[in-house]
This record gives sequence, structure tokens and C-alpha cells, in this order.
Amino acid sequence: MSLGKWSSWSLSAGMRANELASCKGRLEEFAGEVFAPLSRADQRVKGSLCLRGLLLDGRRKSMQPMAGRLGVDHQQLQQFMTSSTWPVDTVRTRLARRAVAVVRPQVWVVDDTGFPKDGMSSPGVTRQYSGTLGKVGNCQIGVSVHAASDTASCPLSWRLFLPGSWGRPEAADRRARCRVHDGARHRPKWQLALDMLDELATVELRPAVLVGDTGYGANADFRHGLENRGLAYALQVKGEMTAHAESAVPYQPPYGGLGPRPLPRYRTRPVSLREHALAAGRGSAVAVTWRKGSKAAMSARFVFLRVRLAGRRPKPAPDGVIALRWLIAQWPEGENEPVKYWISRDCCTVG
Repeated sequence: MSLGKWSSWSLSAGMRANELASCKGRLEEFAGEVFAPLSRADQRVKGSLCLRGLLLDGRRKSMQPMAGRLGVDHQQLQQFMTSSTWPVDTVRTRLARRAVAVVRPQVWVVDDTGFPKDGMSSPGVTRQYSGTLGKVGNCQIGVSVHAASDTASCPLSWRLFLPGSWGRPEAADRRARCRVHDGARHRPKWQLALDMLDELATVELRPAVLVGDTGYGANADFRHGLENRGLAYALQVKGEMTAHAESAVPYQPPYGGLGPRPLPRYRTRPVSLREHALAAGRGSAVAVTWRKGSKAAMSARFVFLRVRLAGRRPKPAPDGVIALRWLIAQWPEGENEPVKYWISRDCCTVG
């Protein structure tokens, strides 16, 4: 598929033909709404066909297997996805608005997903680490932003991650064969996530809170980008990340009279988030219940602390003060130390 229309978020499982037939009216209404920007009637028909093919049960969701299940020539689907010109962004915007209205998300989730791939015909494939695979393997990686609630999740936008090796001169033939357009360049995954958030903001879609795993939480540039955009977040981090205590105060070293004046600095060395939580102690953990499960309430114990994250980015204020952030550490009963950590800019209320 071309880079602009690339997506592979459908599950291998799906609906049986009779199940799909039972919701024909709703499916036609949905397809009519999201494919309305397509100017040609035949494109709208093929878009609806692709949608049905993705929904039908089957392990493979590429063009030929889907066409076989639908009983149509696979060239119809192939041409629509790879050759036909249609407004991808407009369709994706309609999908995003519909998803937010249906899911009613408490949070948005930023994530990346690995798709095992062999051969030379798929864009972005290389040997790279994938958390989905749990190892280094030959795969594509897609970065996505999802709307999520307790009961549902739906992608609002997605991007294909293009590894740096795909931008080298020796990759020109492969780029052409995979129809990667000339303007496509390597961008870090966190930057792709910010790009998607910016795009969604242009149609007045913004998260109440953005959550993500350590791949995003550990990146100071990503956290800073969210803060510059005024977005609330709660991002998972590792306990080895370092920070100063809330009470830490920078001092101004004396000026020796030569060269530039030294910048303010902290007297104490930063310690790991794990050490901060351990110093607070198990007794500081409070029980938080977030919803009722099928058998019992979903709850856990958390430590909430204010810390000043160490590191070169983002830079401290001119007076050397590092802004306070919330450290949230999950400390289950019976454990000697916390098992998970998150960083958030915004105030945490516990009730």
C-alpha cells in the first residue's frame, strides 16, 4: 500500500457473513458517512467493499484474501487502495469524529504496533525492535493515537514509521518499488505522535488526558511537546529515571570573573524515582478505585509525590528551578517496592 493510505489495524478475527448481513443497514449508513468526501460513486462502492472485507472473519486482511471472501476481483480493492486518488485525511477526520462520539473517551492513548513482514514490497520494513513482538524482527511499525474508555478503543489517526535506513541513497529503488513518495522522511515515533495530535487539534479534537508507555514517557522532548501544546498527560516511565525532591532548591555558584557566569544548579544529586517512592514508604500509598469489574472493584494502591525531573531537556527556568511534576507509583499490597511508575504534569486528586 502507499504510505498515505497505509493502515493495518484490523484484527485477524472478524464477523461471520450472517453477522455482517444482520448489520447491513448500519454498515451502509456508516460507510455513507465516512466515504461521503469521495467524489466518484465507484470509489464509494469500493470503499464500502474494503470495509466489509476487513470486517469479515479471516486470518489475512490483504487484498486477495479479502476479495476471495467477498467474491469479487481483487483488482477492484487493489486499485482503490494503491492507485485511486481520494482524500485520505478527510475520511480519517470523519472516522475520528465518529469514534470520539461513540467511544466517549476518558483518555487518548499513544502507542506503536509492530507487524511482522517478509519480502521487499512493503514500505518501512526493516529489522527493528517491536514491543508487540517482544524482540527484534523484520517488521513494519505503525504509530497510532487511540480514543479509549473502559469499554472501547478506536484509533483516531495513524502513521507508518519510516526507519532512517529508508532515507539513504541506496534505498531509492526500494522506496520507488514500495511507492514511498519523495517527501516522506524518517521522523521519530514521538514526533509522529505530536504530528497526529496537531492534526486532530485542527478539527477541534483534543484529549482530556493522553497516556502512553515508557517509550514515550522516557522522552523529554515528547513530554515538553505535550506541555507546549497545553495537553494533560500521564506517561509511564521506568523507576530508574532520576529526579530531585520537591524541596530541592537551586543555588547560584559564585562568579570567578572570567568567562560566562555559571548557571544555577542543585546542590544535591538527583536520585531514582524508585528511591523517592521508597523514601516515602509503603504507608504513604493510598487506595484508588477506578471502576467496578465483573467480580470486584478495580483498585490498587499508589504513592503520589511531587518531584523535579533531572536531565538536560527541557531546560530549567532562568533561575535554575526545575518545574514540579507528579510521580505516581503503583505499590501493591505485599510487594517490597512499587511495580510501575508514571509522570504527570497535572494535579492528582485522590478521593
